[in-house]
Amino acid sequence: MTERDRPEAVLALADGRVFRGVGFGARATAIGEVVFNTSMTGYQEILTDPSYAGQLVCLTTPEIGNVGCNTLDVESEAPGAEALIIRALSPTVSNWRAEQSLPDFLEGRGVPGISEVDTRALTRHLRETGAIMGAVSTEDITPERLVEMAKQAPSMQGKALAHEVSTAVPYTWEHSTLRWSEDPDVPEATLRVVAYDFGIKHNILRCLRDEGIEVQVVPSTTPAADVLEMKPDGIFLSNGPGDPAALPDVVENLEALLQGAGDTPIFGICLGYQLLCLAAGGQTYKLKFGHHGGNHPVRNELDQSVAITAQNHGFAASLESLGAGTELTAVNLFDRTAAGLRLGEREVWGVQYHPEASPGPHDAKPLFAAFAQQVRAHREQAR
Repeated sequence: MTERDRPEAVLALADGRVFRGVGFGARATAIGEVVFNTSMTGYQEILTDPSYAGQLVCLTTPEIGNVGCNTLDVESEAPGAEALIIRALSPTVSNWRAEQSLPDFLEGRGVPGISEVDTRALTRHLRETGAIMGAVSTEDITPERLVEMAKQAPSMQGKALAHEVSTAVPYTWEHSTLRWSEDPDVPEATLRVVAYDFGIKHNILRCLRDEGIEVQVVPSTTPAADVLEMKPDGIFLSNGPGDPAALPDVVENLEALLQGAGDTPIFGICLGYQLLCLAAGGQTYKLKFGHHGGNHPVRNELDQSVAITAQNHGFAASLESLGAGTELTAVNLFDRTAAGLRLGEREVWGVQYHPEASPGPHDAKPLFAAFAQQVRAHREQAR
């Protein structure tokens, strides 16, 4: 499709603000929470991250699409972002790994895109007003109708989306970081971890496999008794979309897991970390416009070092609600929210960011090695 053939498109916010642009990708209408992401690369990973389910993603980088899309950079086959909002769509694709253009990739996933939007103005608006519901359409729908659709849409608060993006059946993950399992450089899988899928990213699974871990992925609704019966060396709680407080069934299940897992190490990322905090008796709350991007500084409270991290979440855990016995291990230096916690003396911990990056910096990737070390120590003690 040439530039001239692309349809007109409209982004309308629930507060009545309208942005006109040019459509690409699927001819469709999408409704969701409008958020902005400050990462300079990795648009394909962002689009396919299940944590973005229910959201319309605005990228702040001016030009998008120049490296195309490929099979390996897909983070999940589960639903991801509902729509993509950008300033300019690259007219060419120039990368040796590219298999198709961004518009073709979006069309294949049924996701609409809108370009020629003043993304700086939109981002400033979101920073002032906070996260807001919106509607994007590359079809023939009037701006007034789209504003009404956005007004009628329920907010992200109260949405239980993890079950919608989770796997329906258990499976074993065997691939390491951009390598296949038969590659001689891949360490032998001597450890076994059960990973709850609340919207898990492929690169998390790859990073765990890099540490010599066989990962058995289970659906979000898997009872704690079933996981404990598998006698894993460790338990992992994945990232995912929506409001953690809207998942009381998962929280109740994790409470049982905490009680029955004994000294088994448990590690949670993003939504998994929030759910872990809820299971420990804590509370979560909605952030004004969330944390989405690859440039968030986080201070390690144990040694005062600072890592630049990738983040993607709209809710945060309240440290004060957890009470005694909870150790704050990391702080987001942008807004001083809790970015890492450890519960009691056990190896039960989590972080409110993405150490697997994809896209983003690799500063926090050693957390996977730390988890693997805990899992290995537990396995040796259990013998």
